[in-house]
Amino acid sequence: MAKRRFGDRKDAALVRDIDGMHFIMPLIYPNRCDNEAFISERIDLTKLNEYLEKKNAGSPEYKYNIFQVIVTSVLKTIMLRPKMNRFIANKNLYQRNDVTASFVVKKVFSDDGGEGLAVVKAEENSTIDTIHNEIFRQVSTARNGSGSTEDSMDFFNKMPRFLGKLIVKFICVLDRHGKVPQSLIAEDPYYQSVVLTNLGSIKLHSGYHHLTNWGTNSVFVIVGERKVRPFWDENGNMTMRDSIDIGLTVDERIGDGYYFSGTVRLLKKLIENPELLEDELSKEIEL
Repeated sequence: MAKRRFGDRKDAALVRDIDGMHFIMPLIYPNRCDNEAFISERIDLTKLNEYLEKKNAGSPEYKYNIFQVIVTSVLKTIMLRPKMNRFIANKNLYQRNDVTASFVVKKVFSDDGGEGLAVVKAEENSTIDTIHNEIFRQVSTARNGSGSTEDSMDFFNKMPRFLGKLIVKFICVLDRHGKVPQSLIAEDPYYQSVVLTNLGSIKLHSGYHHLTNWGTNSVFVIVGERKVRPFWDENGNMTMRDSIDIGLTVDERIGDGYYFSGTVRLLKKLIENPELLEDELSKEIEL
């Protein structure tokens, strides 16, 4: 990691070499929620299904599944496309130090079932296997207790209403300047590189999900329900294939359309060819 310089944050480095447009945009469009771009993509699961069959042939204790492949693919994509790991805070552009993914874990599948949060950090030498093991650990932890972020929210909720609001308002000022205590945001999904939501697990379609002005998250990935859908080849011939739809909401200030296009193509290639995830996440992939 490069030496921290004046203007850097504890979680990211200030991006100093930027063009005029990316300098001006945060000044005239300061709110993340006002700068959302939504991209959707349909994924063919043919090769992925075959891959999972092989990975689960030995009946592991915690089976490999589609969501784990998507999480690993997203982490590898962000590692290879570093502009996707940027965020804007206090009208400045920053490059995040770590590549992390967060998602909600439903503790019990019922209307009254609570939720936990899982945070997975990727290393350059991470693979589908190490991410699979870390997700297993995170999911087990989330289902056996609450995290620091949940505890913090419960703490504020128990205060007198006026005092809780005043303190949260002060924390929002700290948030703008990257000064929120780590104990409050250690498992906060909106302080991670990407937040994922697996709507397919509760039988919902993929779709748009907003970003937030709180935190530093610039990428939100929505995974939809698995279904057999029509696919057409270049000659107009149609075949029915197992598939999922995914949606990405991104802060358009961190890149441009061309960069986002290349990012989505890489993500699609990785999910549809999961054997590429057997290599270290840092290994380059040709598009």
